[in-house]
Amino acid sequence: MLSRRSFLWLSSLATGFSFVPRPSWAQRPAAPMPATLPPSIATLTSLKNGARPITNDERLNRVARARTLMADSRIDAMMLTGGTSLVYFTNIRWGLSERLFAMLLPAKGDPFFVCPAFEADRAQEQIALSPFAGHADLRTWEEDESPYALVARGLADRGVATGALGVEETVRFVFSDGVAQAAPGLKLVSATPVTAGCRMIKDAHEIALMRLAAKVTLTAYAAAFKALKDGMTQNDFGGLVAAAHTKLGFPGGCSVQVGQYTALPHGSITPQRIREGSIVLIDGGCSVEGYSSDISRTFILGKPTDKMKQVFDIVHRAQTAAMTTAKPGLPLDAVDAAARKVIVDAGYGPGFKYFTHRVGHGLGMDGHEWAYLVRNNMFGWTKSLTLQPAMTFSDEPGIYIREEFGVRLEDDLLITDGGAELLTPQSPSLDQPFANVT
Repeated sequence: MLSRRSFLWLSSLATGFSFVPRPSWAQRPAAPMPATLPPSIATLTSLKNGARPITNDERLNRVARARTLMADSRIDAMMLTGGTSLVYFTNIRWGLSERLFAMLLPAKGDPFFVCPAFEADRAQEQIALSPFAGHADLRTWEEDESPYALVARGLADRGVATGALGVEETVRFVFSDGVAQAAPGLKLVSATPVTAGCRMIKDAHEIALMRLAAKVTLTAYAAAFKALKDGMTQNDFGGLVAAAHTKLGFPGGCSVQVGQYTALPHGSITPQRIREGSIVLIDGGCSVEGYSSDISRTFILGKPTDKMKQVFDIVHRAQTAAMTTAKPGLPLDAVDAAARKVIVDAGYGPGFKYFTHRVGHGLGMDGHEWAYLVRNNMFGWTKSLTLQPAMTFSDEPGIYIREEFGVRLEDDLLITDGGAELLTPQSPSLDQPFANVT
């Protein structure tokens, strides 16, 4: 059973992320918060004043950009339901259920909302805080009525009885299928060229929030590492990391894997205990005004073996190769290929044998989003996509030796006008992983 302290902490995370996909670090049960904070964490001070919220004027600029991309893709309107893209454009946070709540954004004209009638007051409260306050068209449906007919009617009122309706990729099939049947004159297409086309390219404000998120997480890791002791469980250390994030002003945490379980990239639920000589892999992040960090560190309590140091050095060089290779105009798979070549040339190949995953994924409001740094980028909507300035990714090569140990180093990568940079300094070594953190 969860302790009351753990339950309250988990509940606070649920409140913050109930209306958007939760990052990987928040999908695990909450680690118990320590009853007494060690000095390295107790002395941390909040960085919350450094986070400036996204404004409605910024969201209106996003809507304008979306409409430009809709015209480019010949999309006449776009449908969003609860999730990250709805928050991105409107700041409306709405949980998903079997009842349809949707925003319909036409290429021209005002958007409209379709909402269960008994939820109208709650919807109006949120719309009042959105960029469309004062001129939003809210259409409600009773429990015995079809919401899809309202969608079809609202689109027809805006001249979109025929043409293409872009459906955001996380919209449930039952919703898109209902609209397709209610509006047979419409062709339903993917809205990803619009949503990803907007969200992949960060503006200066978004990048500043992501820099802060990365700083918070690395600072939290460093503070927790100073309190690492022989005999701690994985949950004990995870609780320290969560507590450090809280002291710094933001919800965050990490998964913790120990010993042979570090060879499993996403770890194991097997109870683990840290001992002298244990290698430890942590992977997590935080959310700053909705923008994520995603950082992994591998370290040891005590002294590493020669093999551990050798593997760490190879992974470190692979991470550097990915960073120095990345630049605008480059195909996405070239970054993965650069890191993978270092690892394979060092004897840990071929292909995905030891480096078992892609080198990176897009990062922003979601912990994983477009685009993906890998050959045959199957999660993309176009194979012609290249790196562009202001894209953000994880840079996370790893070597995983089953039944022995694994090493992964992950920092957040920003594509710049002339190349790329990591938002946090690379880990210097296994036994002093945070020596360069200030």
